[in-house]
Amino acid sequence: MKKLADIVLKAKALGKQTRIAVAVAEDANTIGAVIRAKREGFIHPIMIGNQARIEELLKEQGFSSDGFEIINLPCETQATKEAVRIVRAGEADVLMKGLISTDKYLKAVLDKEKGLLPAGAVMSYTCALEIPLYRKLLFISDTAVLPNPDLSQKIAMINYSVNMARHLGVQCPKVALVSCTEKVSGNMQHTVDYALISKMAERGQITNCIVDGPLDIFLACDPGSLQVKGINTPIAGDADILIFPNLDAANSFYKGLMLFAGAELAGLIQGTTKPVIVMSRSESENSKYYCIALSCLMAEEL
Repeated sequence: MKKLADIVLKAKALGKQTRIAVAVAEDANTIGAVIRAKREGFIHPIMIGNQARIEELLKEQGFSSDGFEIINLPCETQATKEAVRIVRAGEADVLMKGLISTDKYLKAVLDKEKGLLPAGAVMSYTCALEIPLYRKLLFISDTAVLPNPDLSQKIAMINYSVNMARHLGVQCPKVALVSCTEKVSGNMQHTVDYALISKMAERGQITNCIVDGPLDIFLACDPGSLQVKGINTPIAGDADILIFPNLDAANSFYKGLMLFAGAELAGLIQGTTKPVIVMSRSESENSKYYCIALSCLMAEEL
């Protein structure tokens, strides 16, 4: 896939309405995105929150509440817990964040008895970026959850990202383990981790992908840089997935692309039993719309 719009087309091609439980749904951009997806026919929204406010926002966008399933729970804590319960019980396929802070939202997701993260699972975040100057969608991790991932967490990040790429039609994605250098150094633990991960992939301990690193961004994404640097890598400047050493690097990378290069994204929490959409309350309607479409695909088994 080259465009985030391709994700929407594939979601529509499923020929079904994915059920999405929206926690604290009284948010204009969230409702706008939900309306678009519902109008396109690929979701059935369950709106949980202050019913009067939800109906007001629907009316402002030219829609009545007819055809929208609304559960009136004005308390944001109760609304979020109910949204998580609905998804956990199999009454919805996807959980989506509305007008609630991320920490309160994730607290319900991470609840050991009533949440959506299995015991021992790694929670991470992967997003697909549409970058005007790159020839296809680029998946990156982790941009939102893991501050300094250890070796096992990096492996989980790879597996989650590969799974997402495969859901979007990339059967054997190329995974670049990104650093500031292509050399392994004991002074930079992530480069040692990368060398171990590359060997694990070579031996078949990490499957359905091609993995190499450490690599800088040029070797990962620019074919011409291989000859310039004299480096031979199976990624060959054609990466589908970038794995970053820490949250600072990944977050700064994607935000820089969005600000200066006009990139757009769709992303999801990974590791949970069902897809979980968590975006800033200030994110655009467009981004939330693409996240909804992505969640519909990720709710399907490969």
